[in-house]
Amino acid sequence: MKKLLCLVAAVLIIASNCVLAEDTQKQSVQMLPVFSEKSENPNTLWVGTFQLVWNDFSNKILKGPVVFKDGESLLAQELNKQEFNKTMLSEDSYYTAYGKTSLSLKRKIEKAIMKKFNEKSDLLDKIDWKNHNNAYLLYAILKKDFQFTQKFDVLESLSFNNSSEKFKFFGIDEKSRSNIKEGVDVLFYNSPSDYAVALKSNKDEVILYRTDAKESFSNIYSLINKESKEYKGKKRLSNKDELKVPFMSFKGETNYDELCNKEIVSKKSSEKLYIAQALQTADFNLDNTGVKLKSEAVLNIMTMSLVPEKQNKGRNFYFDKTFYLFMKETKKAMPYFAVRVDDMNLYKYTGEIK
Repeated sequence: MKKLLCLVAAVLIIASNCVLAEDTQKQSVQMLPVFSEKSENPNTLWVGTFQLVWNDFSNKILKGPVVFKDGESLLAQELNKQEFNKTMLSEDSYYTAYGKTSLSLKRKIEKAIMKKFNEKSDLLDKIDWKNHNNAYLLYAILKKDFQFTQKFDVLESLSFNNSSEKFKFFGIDEKSRSNIKEGVDVLFYNSPSDYAVALKSNKDEVILYRTDAKESFSNIYSLINKESKEYKGKKRLSNKDELKVPFMSFKGETNYDELCNKEIVSKKSSEKLYIAQALQTADFNLDNTGVKLKSEAVLNIMTMSLVPEKQNKGRNFYFDKTFYLFMKETKKAMPYFAVRVDDMNLYKYTGEIK
């Protein structure tokens, strides 16, 4: 009997661990390489750095689209469309480099990003610079650090998506000074569960869209533009309107395995190339004063060897349920950053409240 009970207990522990592992896997932020990619993950993030290194590989090394010898890749096809490029960023916000993989290239990149951004790389030390199969390396970094035109008030902590845990929020309520509202543009307010605003800075803007929709970032962004153009209501916050936005932090890294270890069709017949590493990082911080964002991407290319609520009370722009966030330069058509937030635990703020 004792042995049976021990056996049952062991099975329950294993089953419990499996459930925990499954839950942990579900509760993670998925970084996407393409702005138009749709994912079943409720928490997703995209930033344009990986597209930049892909563009340089295609345009400057291969002199054509990236095609794999052993069959089509839908992801590669989407990246080959180059929906995002350098024209959608100001020169002072990014740096790119490419060339033959060498320690001199590494030193060149390190010196350049320290001079331009006072930053050290989180990715370059992950490359085996002395591997005899090294061919090319392509690198990109995006750095944003901007303040909102108005410093928003720190509000009381709230639950997110009816969570038991409460999170830090900032924004505007009935106690806020009136000029704070000048830092917000209302894009549209269709209902108490369908609305969007833009938080303003001198050159960039943070766009927040409250919705339960689960679409690609490109579809959501197109919808925001459409609804904003058609909206005939007040584009400014009134005295009764309120705004609540969660403080957010995220830091992550991914390798796009689907693109790796496949021979690439190359016009250079003497070279059989493949992607050994397709790395990207994102370090994002949103608070009541502004935004800090750092993202890097690397393509490590090698030669083939043996490797394989009710409106009459005022509009409540509360982002305490699932929402999308985009960042773009004011005069540019396309965002450089996007995130879908469904579980605030994955974006729990780690900075200092100011």
